[in-house]
Amino acid sequence: MKKFAMIGAAGYIAPRHMQAIKATGNNLVAALDINDSVGIIDSHFPNAHFFTEFERFDRHLDKLRRANSNDKVDYVSICSPNYLHDSHMRFALRTGADAICEKPLVLNPWNIDGLKEIEKDTGHKINTILQLRVHPAIIALREKVQNSKKDTKHEVDLTYITSRGHWYLQSWKGDLKKSGGIATNIGVHFFDMLHFIFGDLQENIVHLSDDTKAAGYLEYENARVRWFLSVDFDDVPEAQKEAGQRTFRSITVDGEEIEFSGGFTDLHTISYQEILAGRGFGLDENRTAIATVSHIRNAPIAPLTGDYHPKLKK
Repeated sequence: MKKFAMIGAAGYIAPRHMQAIKATGNNLVAALDINDSVGIIDSHFPNAHFFTEFERFDRHLDKLRRANSNDKVDYVSICSPNYLHDSHMRFALRTGADAICEKPLVLNPWNIDGLKEIEKDTGHKINTILQLRVHPAIIALREKVQNSKKDTKHEVDLTYITSRGHWYLQSWKGDLKKSGGIATNIGVHFFDMLHFIFGDLQENIVHLSDDTKAAGYLEYENARVRWFLSVDFDDVPEAQKEAGQRTFRSITVDGEEIEFSGGFTDLHTISYQEILAGRGFGLDENRTAIATVSHIRNAPIAPLTGDYHPKLKK
């Protein structure tokens, strides 16, 4: 049984990590969050120590490490706001643990180089949650693409609309410097998925980028991709609105819809199983996706010529 600590226990994604820790037969011994609305811990690890101050959390983990080598924390799961991931991964490694970090790993690709140095200095490893890489439907699509090389590239449309209320722009997620913006916050795992399936990124054009939506064109080794991301309810198609849905997700490859909406609830557990077996995704696997969203954040807006997402015609 491995011992885990968690940074960011009150957020949306933390329960999936708690479930994964429990499902893999391990124990959460300590958790940190500046917010104390963490009753969810009782459903999984009621004996876990909880802290709202980083200094006391740090002290607790240090005491465990010094008291007995069997008591020290093996992994620190990081579910904190995006801009703090870099610092919290460094802390995890320096405290003598491996890190398991939510997406996005960091906000800029050069941060990865600094983390590689910390890995080298400490001998510990950073693992990341790239959950779509372990989704059966995505794995099957990747194998199909790799086994059916053709002279022309695949034509791909990616649309992801996940409505958020007015709170979104008032939270850290609405702060570009903290979240990295829409493409980073809700899109980075899709961009990683595209790289995973279709190979090296060759071109990255941005057609739209504001607080609630972004769109552009990506060209990979084996695909031409038109993408659109939004947290604006108005962008949800009418059919989904009438059905009472606030989210719309669609990926088409050469006009064929790729169905992968099922199976999401177990992907964190599968990710943890792979990490614990030594097959986790490390720093280098993240570089292309992080470079993609960093460019989107800083790129000039291109005119609507050539390939662009059909949503932009409105």
